[in-house]
Amino acid sequence: MTVNKGKLYLIPSPLGDNEPSEVIPGPVLELLGKIKTYIVEETRTARRYLSKAGLKGRISSLEFHELNEHTGQEEIESYMSLFEGNNDIGLITEAGLPAVADPGARLVALCHKAGITVVPMVGPSSLMLALMASGMNGQSFAFCGYLPAKSDERRQSLKKIEKRSAAGNQTQLFIETPYRNDTMMSDILNICRKDTEICVAANITMPDAFIRTLTVAQWKKENLIIGKRPCVFLLLSK
Repeated sequence: MTVNKGKLYLIPSPLGDNEPSEVIPGPVLELLGKIKTYIVEETRTARRYLSKAGLKGRISSLEFHELNEHTGQEEIESYMSLFEGNNDIGLITEAGLPAVADPGARLVALCHKAGITVVPMVGPSSLMLALMASGMNGQSFAFCGYLPAKSDERRQSLKKIEKRSAAGNQTQLFIETPYRNDTMMSDILNICRKDTEICVAANITMPDAFIRTLTVAQWKKENLIIGKRPCVFLLLSK
C-alpha cells in the first residue's frame, strides 16, 4: 500500500429495490458509516441507497463524485488525489458489484498502477446468481457483456457465441438494455439451434424474480414477455 494513501473499497449495492439489509452483508453496511468519500455511477441513486442502508440524516456530510460512461479519463485520474491523507474511498455502481460490466473498472486499474490497495466487498452479482440457478456448466463459462444493438450484428454475435459454446461445452452469459430484452429473445429464438439451452434470469433477488432454463424449441412454445426488467441471458449449446 502506498504511504499516506487510503484504500479503495468496492461496495456492492442491491440489484433492485430491495432493502439493503436483505441482500447486503452486515460488515458492508457497517463499513458504509466509516467512509466519507464516495465515487458513484449516479449520485442520486447512491444517496438513496446509503440513506436506506442506515446513513439517513448523515448524507449531507458525505462527499460524492460521479464515474459513469460519460466520465473522461482525465477526470477519473483527478480522483486519485482523493486518496491523499489516508482517506478511504467507496466505489458504488448502480446495481450489483462495482467494476463488473461497469465503468468503475477504470478507477480500479488506476489504483493498481498507483499502488493503492483495492478491497472487494461481498455482495450480489447478477451474473453469478444467474449461473448458479441456470443448471448450466459452472466449470467453464464466459461473460460476453452487451451484444451489438443492431439486429444484424447481434444475430451474427449470437451465432458466434453458440458456436463457441458448442466447441467447448462452455456457458455463455450476456446482458441487454432492458427495453431490448424481448428483441434479444426474439433473435435468440430465430437464430439459435432448437436444442440449444437458454436461461432467462430476470429481476434476480426481487419478489418477482424469474429464472428458467429451456431449449430454444421449448421457449418457442412459451410466448415469454420479459419486459423492461434487468435480465441476464445464458446460452449452452452441445
